[in-house]
Amino acid sequence: MWIHERQNWPNFIWDVEVLATRLADIRHRQGRLLGRMEGLGFELKREASLSTLANDVVKSSAIEGESLNLEEVRSSIARRLGIDIVGLVPASREVDGIVEMMLDATQRFSKPLTKVRLLDWHAALFPTGRSGMHKITIGGWRTIDAGPMQVVSGPIGREKVHFEAPRADRLEREMETFLAWFAVGSDIDPVIRAGIAHLWFVTIHPFEDGNGRIARAIGDMALARADGTKNRFYSLSSQIEAERKHYYDQLERQQRATPDITGWLSWFLDCLDRAITNAETTLGNVLFKAKLWDTINQKPVNDRQRLIINRMLEDDFEGFMNTSKYGKLAKCSGDSALRDIRELKERGIFIQNPGGGRSTSYRLPDREGQSHFQ
Repeated sequence: MWIHERQNWPNFIWDVEVLATRLADIRHRQGRLLGRMEGLGFELKREASLSTLANDVVKSSAIEGESLNLEEVRSSIARRLGIDIVGLVPASREVDGIVEMMLDATQRFSKPLTKVRLLDWHAALFPTGRSGMHKITIGGWRTIDAGPMQVVSGPIGREKVHFEAPRADRLEREMETFLAWFAVGSDIDPVIRAGIAHLWFVTIHPFEDGNGRIARAIGDMALARADGTKNRFYSLSSQIEAERKHYYDQLERQQRATPDITGWLSWFLDCLDRAITNAETTLGNVLFKAKLWDTINQKPVNDRQRLIINRMLEDDFEGFMNTSKYGKLAKCSGDSALRDIRELKERGIFIQNPGGGRSTSYRLPDREGQSHFQ
C-alpha cells in the first residue's frame, strides 16, 4: 500500500521532539550564514547568490540524469537579473526554461503558488511540448490516457516498481488540497513546511514529467520564505544530487509507509544542514575571487585574460590551463595565447606546474599564495 492509499492521507504527522534539536540548530546556522552574507558588499552578495542559483539549477537537473551547461545557466540567470558578467554565452530554450522557473520560485517567493503558476512552470520546462522523443501533456495535469505513473528501474520484463502515483482522476482534488495547504499560513516552521511540500508534491506526481524539478523548486520557494530573502546562499539541490541514492531511498521508504513522516523530515533536515555547511565553502570561494580580482585590477588584464581567469574560477572547470586550451576558450591564435600566458606568469597570476614541453600547464594561485603575485 502506497502512502497516498492510506486512510489518513494526507494528514501528515511527525514527532516534534525527535526533530526539535535538529531544527533549532539549522535555524541558528541559517541565521548565522545569512548574517555573514548580508555583511558583504552588494557585488559580493550578488556573486554568491548567482553562483548558488546556477548550481541549484544544474544539480536539480542532474538528479534526473539531465546534464546542463553551467556557463549557459549562469548567463541565463545573469541576463534575467540584470547582472553584467564577462563571457555571456547563448542559452538553449531548455536552459532558459528551467532558469525561468527557478527564478520565479525564489525571486517571487512571497507570491501565491497556484495551479496556473505550476502549469506555467511545467510549460517552461518543456518548451517543445516533448520529453525527449515523447509528446507530453503541457498546460494540464497528466491524463488517464498516459497510463499509470510509475517510477521503475531494471530491464524490460523484470522491472522493479519503486512507486506508483495516484490515479489521474484523483489529481484535481489532490492538487486543490495541496495548494490550499501551501497557501495558508500556520504554526508549522517554514523549514518543516519545505520538507512536507517537497514530499507531498512529488508523491502526487501531477505531471507526466518534471515532477522532481518542480518539487525542488517548491521546496526552494518555501526555504526562501523561511529565510525572508530572494538571495540564495545555500543549495539544497546540490546536496541532494551529491546524495542522490539516499534521496531516492528515503523517498521510496516514505512512500511505502504511513503518513508519519518523521523519518523523511529527519533526513531532509540533515541534508539541509549539510547544504548549509557546504555553503561556507561557497562563501570562501566568493571572498577568494573578490580578493583575487581586487589585486589583479590594480593593473588590469586584457579581455581575453579576464575571460580565461573567470573560466578557471568556475566550479566546473577541470584540470589546468595550457596554450591550446587557452586559445580554444579565448578564440585566439596560439601566439596570442602564449603571449597572454607569459604575461600572466610574469605577474604571478599563473603558476606553472611541474613538468615542461608539451605537458606545460598553469594554475591560479591558491588562497595562501594569492598575496605573492603582482
